Amino acid sequence: MTRPVSFKYFKTSPEIIRLAAMLYIGFPLSLRNVEDLLHERGIDVSHETIRYWWNRFGPMFAAEIRRKRVQQLRAFSKWKWHVDEVFVKVNGKRHYLWRAVDHEGEVVLSEELGLRRAGYSRSLRA
Repeated sequence: MTRPVSFKYFKTSPEIIRLAAMLYIGFPLSLRNVEDLLHERGIDVSHETIRYWWNRFGPMFAAEIRRKRVQQLRAFSKWKWHVDEVFVKVNGKRHYLWRAVDHEGEVVLSEELGLRRAGYSRSLRA
């Protein structure tokens, strides 16, 4: 098992290291762009220092992000989804349509499945 990474021997505060790493991974920025953004905030570090911080603390931040994502995915079980299905005649032919809507009213999925409803149930089993 690996030892936990410590900020103990760094003279830069952990908040600045975290900010630099999160800017680098959270936005499509180069190391030099992150350096410029930090310089605008009055933090003077080189792009090589940011690269070193990312190599040293990146796995720790990635594990933290993964842990938060799992917690958010577990919260999805509270969501409610509603499915509406309807037959519509277009040019004399009946078409089967259905739409899935989440609890916020956003359309999650909407499809035309064909002339019969049976094709829908077969496609779900496959």
